[in-house]
Amino acid sequence: MKKLLNPLCMFILGLILGVISRLLDIYTTNLGNIFSQMAIWILFGVLISIYSSSKKKAMLNIFPFCIGMLITYYFVAFISKGVYSNMFIVAWTIFAFCSPILAYFTWMTKQKGIFPKIISIGIILVSILSSIILFDRLRIYDFIINAIMIYFLFIKKIDR
Repeated sequence: MKKLLNPLCMFILGLILGVISRLLDIYTTNLGNIFSQMAIWILFGVLISIYSSSKKKAMLNIFPFCIGMLITYYFVAFISKGVYSNMFIVAWTIFAFCSPILAYFTWMTKQKGIFPKIISIGIILVSILSSIILFDRLRIYDFIINAIMIYFLFIKKIDR
């Protein structure tokens, strides 16, 4: 697992997931909806961050993942003449550029103390609120994704 958590592998994984996500948008409804919302990407970011061996590595791993995903997602959207909004491109790009800071704090969630718990609660709240505010409501898969995040943030022990 540690060998996969490096910027090059994360960039390649982001490229692959960007293509898959866009193809799911085109050819499926339910899976396309899941991978178009923030909760699943927050979950991926949490996993990449908490399994990275240091704060710095979390920051270095998450940025190429996000950029890779954006590049291929919107490239496939462009070549498939898909519908997409410039506002979404800008918003996801801003999110990608903020992702190293978010990864820094997310890495800390596996530390002891109250501050890591507050960060964990904040991550779950952002995931829930993004589903409600940006996508109208919580769906069954949002509950599943957030339950997985709760497990990894509050229960699962990570050896570093």
